Amino acid sequence: MKVVQVSKPGGDFEIVERPVPEPGRTQVGIKVEACGICHSDVLTKEGLFPGLQYPRVPGHEIAGRIDAIGADVTQWKHGQRVGVGWHGGHCFVCDPCRRGDFIVCQNEKITGISFDGGYGEYMIAPAEAVAAIPDDLPAEQAAPLLCAGITVFNALRNVGARAGDTVAVQGIGGLGHLGIQYARQMGFRTIAIGRGRDKEALAKRLGAHDYIDNSSIAPAEALKKLGGAKVILATAPDSKAMTEMVDGLAPSGKLLIVGAGPDPLAITPIQLILARREVRGWPSGTAKDSEDTLQFSMLTGVRPMIEKFPLEKVAEAFEQMMSGKARFRAVLTMN
Repeated sequence: MKVVQVSKPGGDFEIVERPVPEPGRTQVGIKVEACGICHSDVLTKEGLFPGLQYPRVPGHEIAGRIDAIGADVTQWKHGQRVGVGWHGGHCFVCDPCRRGDFIVCQNEKITGISFDGGYGEYMIAPAEAVAAIPDDLPAEQAAPLLCAGITVFNALRNVGARAGDTVAVQGIGGLGHLGIQYARQMGFRTIAIGRGRDKEALAKRLGAHDYIDNSSIAPAEALKKLGGAKVILATAPDSKAMTEMVDGLAPSGKLLIVGAGPDPLAITPIQLILARREVRGWPSGTAKDSEDTLQFSMLTGVRPMIEKFPLEKVAEAFEQMMSGKARFRAVLTMN
């Protein structure tokens, strides 16, 4: 089989031939049809995750079909359409797992980091990390929903907002263009925050009721004029921009962060205390959460905007994604 591997931190992508792997007793083999490229794939490419072992095949937005089944696996069938996301399995025995909170497992496996991911024609996954894909959802559309999609969907549905509440989505990119769609379909008054008037038409096509151009007006002031936001979903990894929005939260509002940036947030205690505001993060979800995301997307018409690349053009696709030139998710196809 053909795979794309990284042999060392900061190394180039290498297209190599390997034998098709056989699953262990609690694993399944998947014939990959599509794999999205995520910004967090840079963790594998550059060796930024502790304990990474090389060579490693990146990729955690995987859509394909079951090709082989381990001896102890009973819930999956040969040929079944499935996907694998960021959450690559859990230990079942740590305190969070014993409470059923698998996404914060203290020994969590991460697809494409803990084991080889989906930048290739075949891959092996723990059975508990596998999600069923609806028959009518094409693989290249399903793949980005298994990381970008589940991250914003799961964050929004667990934040405590109710239909009719005002939800602002900061950023109209790989996460934000999905966040706008999910927020609208969940019944929220949806406000998109982007840079420049040229993004307004797209934001409204995606479902935004209102648009704030943060290059011409401070987003916090604009949100105040609209009554304040119950939730601000921060998708662009810009800590300064996130900080500047806090005062646009309504009383008891939440800044919900899914865009992972390296810089600290400059928020004062007074900003939180006096209006009883909160800052919260959200880390993707489990395989069952992925299934919920895919089903909701099918029911409501939420779809990622993608650009497809053959596996052989992985370097070009990765560069497009990392530079922000892709509109809005890059997907590798194995055909």
